Amino acid sequence: MSYLQAVYYRDPNGVEPVREFVDALDEDEQAAIDNQIDRLNLLTDQMPHLPFPHSSQVEGELRELRCHYGRRLYRVLYRRSDRLLILLDVFAKRSAKIPAGEIRVAQERWADFKERMDAERRTPPRAAGHDAP
Repeated sequence: MSYLQAVYYRDPNGVEPVREFVDALDEDEQAAIDNQIDRLNLLTDQMPHLPFPHSSQVEGELRELRCHYGRRLYRVLYRRSDRLLILLDVFAKRSAKIPAGEIRVAQERWADFKERMDAERRTPPRAAGHDAP
C-alpha cells in the first residue's frame, strides 16, 4: 500500500510558513497540530481524505485540516499534488467562516508551487577542465 505524504509548502526563498507558524506555538499546541498532520500521512489512494470532522473541503480541491487544542481552533489549508499533500497555510480560527484572505494566501502559494514544480528542469552546468567527461 502506498501512502500519501504531507509536506510543508516552501516559498522561493526557502521559507516554510506553516512550519514557522507551528514552531512559534507552545509545545502542547504544536503537538496537537503535528498529530493531525500525522493523520494525513496515513492516507492512501483508497482513502484519499480524512473524514469530517478531521478534514473538510474548502473550495475546489483546497481542503482544511481541522486542529484544536482546548478551546483554540487552528486550520491548515492543504491541497494534493500526486503523492504529496502540500500544507499551504495555517491560522487560528476565530470565526465560523474561513477568512477570504486565508483562502487567497493558500491559492497564491499553490499557484507558486505548481509554477515552480511544473517548470522545465534546468540542465546542470558541464564540468570544466582537461579531465571533465
